[in-house]
Amino acid sequence: MPAPTPFPDASGQERNRAIDIARGFAVMGIMLMNIVAFSMPDAAYINPDAWGGSGLADRIAWFLAFVLVDGKMRGLFALLFGASMLMLMDRTEMAGGDGRQRHIIRCFWLALIGLAHYLLLWWGDILALYALVGLVALAFAGKQPMQLVKLSFLAFALQFLLLALLMASLYQVAGTAGAARLLDQLGEPGSAEVARELALYRGGWGGTVADKAANLPVWAMSGLHYMALEVLGFMLLGMAMLKGGFLTGNWPRDLYVATARHCFLIGLPPMIALGVWAWAGGFAPVTTFGIVFAWSFPFRIPLTVGVAALIFALLADRTPGALLTRVEAVGRMALSNYLATSVVMTALFYGWGLGLFGWLSRAQVYGVVPLVWIAMLLWSKPWLGRFRYGPLEWLWRSLTLLAPQPMMRKN
Repeated sequence: MPAPTPFPDASGQERNRAIDIARGFAVMGIMLMNIVAFSMPDAAYINPDAWGGSGLADRIAWFLAFVLVDGKMRGLFALLFGASMLMLMDRTEMAGGDGRQRHIIRCFWLALIGLAHYLLLWWGDILALYALVGLVALAFAGKQPMQLVKLSFLAFALQFLLLALLMASLYQVAGTAGAARLLDQLGEPGSAEVARELALYRGGWGGTVADKAANLPVWAMSGLHYMALEVLGFMLLGMAMLKGGFLTGNWPRDLYVATARHCFLIGLPPMIALGVWAWAGGFAPVTTFGIVFAWSFPFRIPLTVGVAALIFALLADRTPGALLTRVEAVGRMALSNYLATSVVMTALFYGWGLGLFGWLSRAQVYGVVPLVWIAMLLWSKPWLGRFRYGPLEWLWRSLTLLAPQPMMRKN
């Protein structure tokens, strides 16, 4: 079957349209999950009872997001990052450049962009971590597909071990005199930590920057300990899927459909069971934290691959229509859309903007998401019709090449 239709990018190279479309869905899906973290105290992301989730509609919203979206879009984004780094390195070397050197420089600037994003806008940045892990992934770029698959699952296994050890320590503390402090940190309803975050993010911009600067070492170490191996696993898996033809669109539709079906059959039932367990247990803080943070991790892996397979099945043997072409533009401007979302959401919810932090319920904040999606779909395609790159993509490319790149498209 024919591969998804490529087209030349600004450098005259062909792009993989399916990867751009998948990246667009990933960015939009990440927005769906991040809306709670933008609008409520940190613990509400994991536990609906921590803040804004006491109603039936709120709990249903938590359940659906946990089962279908949480971790899967972030995993898809990492998977596509791994594939894209190989494609960029190949294009650079075909043009006579040094692909590895260019990747290292790109990761350096992405880490700085991510650090600025964390300090100046939002604590939930993933760019800096992806940049650091991307440097590690470079060491495995020359491996064969099956070697990459094995290495990815080794990374996943090590990540799960770290998460399990963390939970073992939490369960141990929960039975001691330190239980009250633990519950406070996990966002038990009415906790001092929840009250602190409400005051912080309803306050001025300077206070949030100072707080994040003070917590920078903790933020960095927690990301490295509890997310880095997961991200590495997905990047390596993305490399394997590119080399094996999955992410080039060279598989037949039936194989994509079968892959999606098997992955969903493996991942969905346990995720549903875990969600029911949390709900039936009254969203007990330690139990719910373990379910969301650790015990669901193995099942997010097949579901992430299943989502990718579903997207590629949708695109097999067909040219993207008007809507998917707009999703494609969102994916081509993934960095700009990701950071623009942080600007808009912090302006909406933080005290330096409209100050809606903590005032909307979980179900209500999800009503904001379609509006953001519509904005992404409306602005990305016209922008790329006039300009070669998204604004942040242009900046990233110019910094990488140490020279301002042509921005305007030729008529």
